[in-house]
Amino acid sequence: MRRLIPCLLSLAILSGCGLTRGGELPSKSAKPVFASVETEPVASANDAADDPAIWIHPTDPSRSLIIGTDKKNGLDVYDLAGKRVQTLSDGRLNNVDLRYGFALGGQEIAIVAATNRTDQTLALYAVDANGRLSNVADGKVATGMADPYGLCMYRSAAGEYFVFANDGDTGHFKQWQLEARGARVGARLVREFAVGSQAEGCAADDGTAALYVAEEDVGLWRYSAAPNGGDARTSVDTVAKGNLTDDAEGVTIYYGPGSTGYLIVSSQGSNDYNVYRRDGDNEFIGKFAIVPRPAGIDGTSDTDGIDVTSTSLGSAFPHGVFVAQDGKNTNPSAPQNFKLVPWERIAEALKLPRAN
Repeated sequence: MRRLIPCLLSLAILSGCGLTRGGELPSKSAKPVFASVETEPVASANDAADDPAIWIHPTDPSRSLIIGTDKKNGLDVYDLAGKRVQTLSDGRLNNVDLRYGFALGGQEIAIVAATNRTDQTLALYAVDANGRLSNVADGKVATGMADPYGLCMYRSAAGEYFVFANDGDTGHFKQWQLEARGARVGARLVREFAVGSQAEGCAADDGTAALYVAEEDVGLWRYSAAPNGGDARTSVDTVAKGNLTDDAEGVTIYYGPGSTGYLIVSSQGSNDYNVYRRDGDNEFIGKFAIVPRPAGIDGTSDTDGIDVTSTSLGSAFPHGVFVAQDGKNTNPSAPQNFKLVPWERIAEALKLPRAN
């Protein structure tokens, strides 16, 4: 959930238009990085862009795409130069995620899921080899929720595919298993649990079977992603006495070799991003902020959704890319969009070893 704040021009170069609700600069501990690409703005005005997902082209990673939600209109798809290449005006799609290798109609596809707040369903799409999305949902995949909100996906070690979604401001989560039904995809409810209060951002680790949930005013939790995981959980970080500033928002995972890598969370209230170890107890490493480049791309503030990949995406992003929704697109002033940061800038800023 966004809490909009004014941006003072005199501080923009220092803070990337990233002021907290109290008019403070982002955390002094946040290391500054620049975006090298920004997407075209979404078509809808005000609070509209929300959550990105990175699709990696199967044979030419430089042709990979960013799938982003315009939560007043549907999905927009962008190339790595930020150009919009497809729009699906399918309703108020809020959060989006994807997984690869789903068996459907005799072939393996990338499957995309999104929460649709217009008709309270799960939107499901296949991505073809050229990155075009098409609807494969088996009719209306009802969620039984008043306001389906956050969403993430999980592929188990056994090759089963799952979708998690939560209901508006209640903190109630459901988990469905995706099922191929001829040439369409359906979903079967396998689990429900309550976080406690409003949540949106989540990410499931396919390697460790961990589910991370950002409870906006409380902190970051680690659950089991297994359908029989119940409601047992471990606190990773908190708002009250930890390293997060409410709202805790988007969550994503940078996969390194084995169980190594990083867990990244949008600390929306401080306009920066927390980085944790992927393994062990998810030790906090540090923060980074996307700041404006002089006479170039503006920084980010009030970020909702984020995504990251460690896969080399060609010469523009040889070590992977981090993608963040920008709540106030200021240079020039325009509707919201998404910013792309080469991973090596983050790794260098925080002195992190790179996966490639």
